[in-house]
Amino acid sequence: MAQIPNLDNAPLNFTSIRDQSQKELINILKNIRGRKCLVIDPKLGGSISSIEHGVELRHLTADPIQTECTKVVYLVRSQIDLMKFICSHIHNDISKGLQREYFVYFVPRRAVVCEKILEEEKVHHLLNIGEYPLYAIPLDEDVLSFELDLAYKDCLVDGDTTSLWHIAKAIHELEFSFGLIPNVRAKGKASVRVADILNRMQAEEPVNTSDMGVPEINTLILIDRELLRINNGAVELDSSIMCVQQDGKKIKVPLNSSDKLFKETRDLNFEVVVQMMVLENLKRNAKYKQKYLEKVLRQKATSMKQDYTEMSTTSQTVSELKDFVRKLNSLPEMTRHINLAQHLSTYTSKPAFLGRLDMEHTIVEAQSYDICFEYIEEMIHKQEPLVNILRLLILFSVTNSGRELLHSYGFEHMATLNNLEKAGLLKKQESKGNWLTVKRALQLVVDDTDTANPNDISYVFSGYAPLSIRLVQHAIRSGWRPIEDILKLLPGPHSETKRSGFASSPSFDSLPGAPHTADKVGGGRRSLVLVVFIGGVTFAEISALRFLSAQEGMAYDLVVGTTKIVSGHTLTEAFVENL
Repeated sequence: MAQIPNLDNAPLNFTSIRDQSQKELINILKNIRGRKCLVIDPKLGGSISSIEHGVELRHLTADPIQTECTKVVYLVRSQIDLMKFICSHIHNDISKGLQREYFVYFVPRRAVVCEKILEEEKVHHLLNIGEYPLYAIPLDEDVLSFELDLAYKDCLVDGDTTSLWHIAKAIHELEFSFGLIPNVRAKGKASVRVADILNRMQAEEPVNTSDMGVPEINTLILIDRELLRINNGAVELDSSIMCVQQDGKKIKVPLNSSDKLFKETRDLNFEVVVQMMVLENLKRNAKYKQKYLEKVLRQKATSMKQDYTEMSTTSQTVSELKDFVRKLNSLPEMTRHINLAQHLSTYTSKPAFLGRLDMEHTIVEAQSYDICFEYIEEMIHKQEPLVNILRLLILFSVTNSGRELLHSYGFEHMATLNNLEKAGLLKKQESKGNWLTVKRALQLVVDDTDTANPNDISYVFSGYAPLSIRLVQHAIRSGWRPIEDILKLLPGPHSETKRSGFASSPSFDSLPGAPHTADKVGGGRRSLVLVVFIGGVTFAEISALRFLSAQEGMAYDLVVGTTKIVSGHTLTEAFVENL
């Protein structure tokens, strides 16, 4: 199970949220008498710390549960594939003549489609069914996940908007803890819908604004992913990579703020690593970043060796001894990152990886389309992995105008192409696209990035500012009004509302100036902006937001909420469906 992130320095009191969820789970388990086996959906593992009360702990997989307990408690999200695992377990127990009592707690709510699967498999009558209202999981000090893996596909392809209700509910639960959020800005069909649901929830179950003082979250920004493989703060690797002998088994390596070295290196950007790097050399960035990380690790190891030499040759005070012991405690972290760095270098140094990076940036720059198209065709002819090709096709389709994309990967992939077309990610554009206009208006590609004194989010990406983060930047500084014409060129509607009870409070439209009274909450802390990505957020975008939050003149801390953490690969994979 992944190491639970330390939330002591979180800008919001995430610890109270996690503790309350933990307390509710313990109450559920206490009400089931006797020894029991708790089988947890792996995606929820990062939210559960130590569980006692006579409980064995397992992760849910397709394999039968090995336990002597006669009571099995499943804690799962409402997903069909997980229901099939549970049905398989019960059928296996019945075939072996095992008599057990089964409990299924849906997170955060039960779903009709899931119970229908249980009925079809003839196990529904054997289950005690309940709900565990866990709507948000802190993945790190500044990141909340709603763990809605399929929200993107559900909304865009299947027309199922259940996940939007869950997102609104998660935000409304936060409001009961931290106060009603005065300002809401949304861009995209799903985001505007969530804003509407949130207002309806406030009307039906209001947060008392008079008793809570100044709200800790000043503004909510909702962004659709459509404008554009780490799970639960841990990465799963073969034990051999980490130099652990466990007969080929996989182990989980925690990657969150609890790991001080990871916290120091996770948001490193290419320009900091190599000052002479420019936009045209993006294909080499991954290699240099890797070398820089290895250099950081080497320096830390050398420093510790020197400390050890001093300790063995001189008399030290008790305080100095404590400092040295504290450094020794970081040795496992350092060893872990050295192993990870070596493993990553086997991928980031490959010509195929560097070539794809270069091509992605060429597409974003909206230049040399013929070269891009030829590159994609060559990948298809070489029969490279379908998901890799789809990633470039999607990027090419979104930024290109007037070209018909090649659909020739076999009839078994027609459903995948249909899903991408429904989602608006893969299409033939009959008229000139808006990408060039949007790119210029929002300065998404910055050629003269100041490497010596960076002052823009494009610095993080060596000259490219992601559209999603640029929109967040405008929403914080001046709202939607100054860029309304540009917003109309992007998919979906946009909205901007000041919530009931705050209509006469100071405006949030003057961020660059001196902070006003609404910018501070209890203890003199900065007020917060909650940025919610519907459909997922990448680690790169989180790094960009952290960079933005740390800039001089920024009067607000930024907290990220997301349906899930995604990469280009996992985002594309969600639409893959074989006939």
